[in-house]
Amino acid sequence: MLKKKVSKKFSPKEKLKELTETLKKYEDWLAKEMKGYRGVVHESASSEIKHNKVMVLRDMVASIKEEIKKLTEEIKLKK
Repeated sequence: MLKKKVSKKFSPKEKLKELTETLKKYEDWLAKEMKGYRGVVHESASSEIKHNKVMVLRDMVASIKEEIKKLTEEIKLKK
């Protein structure tokens, strides 16, 4: 798993850079998991596990993108 904590000691620009790198890693991971993904196959435990993993990765990517957007707006307001 990717476990990289973003410290509050970073400046907004440094935090943005870290989040962008983390986003790239999660997007690559999601792309890898999506290969051969067909959704949930009826009564298949492995299919349900893969589906759950894909859904979590999608949510992670979406939340990182949202955080990047907010941080970008914050940086623009400070200028």
